[in-house]
Parts: sequence; structure tokens; C-alpha cells
Amino acid sequence: MKNVNSINELIKEFEDIIAEESNLIKNDSVVALKHVATGKYLNSAETLCYTTGSRTQLVFAGSPVPGSNSLWKIKFGEELATNNTSIKLQHIKSSNKFLGTNYDYNCWRKSPSNNHTEVSCNNISNFSISCYCIEKSHVNNRVEFLRSHDIQFTIGNDTFQEVVCHNERLGGNDEWRIELIKQHIWTIDTLHY
Repeated sequence: MKNVNSINELIKEFEDIIAEESNLIKNDSVVALKHVATGKYLNSAETLCYTTGSRTQLVFAGSPVPGSNSLWKIKFGEELATNNTSIKLQHIKSSNKFLGTNYDYNCWRKSPSNNHTEVSCNNISNFSISCYCIEKSHVNNRVEFLRSHDIQFTIGNDTFQEVVCHNERLGGNDEWRIELIKQHIWTIDTLHY
């Protein structure tokens, strides 16, 4: 360390390192994804399913304040996420369901409001994030990006802001901010033998 001339400066350097370390995304970190253009958080709820397409658990841009339906657990196989780490998002309240898309009978399920790919929460963990751009990759090299926009759709009496995947030109509706909510802290209670 350069320019450390006292114990107080050394303690300050140590505190800065600890503060920086606590903001790193690690496996099992809890995050929320905020849509930059609208300020709304990526949400899902087990009780809400699409009435068309996959009929699986709905994903939408919800409240401008993070809540229990907007919390996701980061899952990946390394100690720390870097720019090239692919990660998966597991919905906290739905526990065994991941952010994903549905491919069935040689076609992608379409969103309720337009011809883009439907995004849902399901047991298929095929949606990944890399380089802080949220993108989905598939075996046939199809790459799509997560988007939200002002288009809304209704299910029953409720209206939702749509979240889709697309492979068009990127713009402001494709920007999401990953907000670290909580690190997973290992304790003796979480270790199972």
C-alpha cells in the first residue's frame, strides 16, 4: 500500500477494501433488476400466469420500489462474477423457478402484446446474464435481450407492463440495473452434512 503513514490511514485503507468487497456479486447473492427507462423492478408472482403462450408464471415490470416479488438469487459456478460470467436468476418467492423463455415445437412462445419472445419464470434455467447486459443464449446461437417498454397487457382485471426478449437494435428500453440487495453469508446453520 502506498502513502500509508499512520495506523489510522491503514485502518481507513482496510475499511475501504472491506466496503468494496461487500459490494461484489457472489453466488447466491440476492439482487433486484431495475428497468432504467421506467424505474420499475422485474417482478414475478406464483399466482399470476400467462393466459396465452406458455401459460407459465408471469414476468413483468412492477413497482418502482423493490418488494418480495422482485427479488432474485444469482446462481453461477464460480466464486465471483466477472464481465464474462454467465449467471442465472432464480426467483426467491418461487424458489425452484428461474427467469427464462419457452421454446416449444420449433417456435418461441410469443408475448401477449407483440411478436417478441415471452419471458416467464419456470423450471428451465436457460436465461443468463453476461457483461452486465441481460441476454439469453440458446443452443442454436440465438441471442436475445431483455426489454421492457410502455406496452401493457391485462390478465383478468389486472394490468401489467410487459417484459419481453428481442433480437433487434438495442436502445434505452433494454437497459437494466442490477442492485445488490444481500450477500449470502455462510453460517453453521446453513451448512448441512
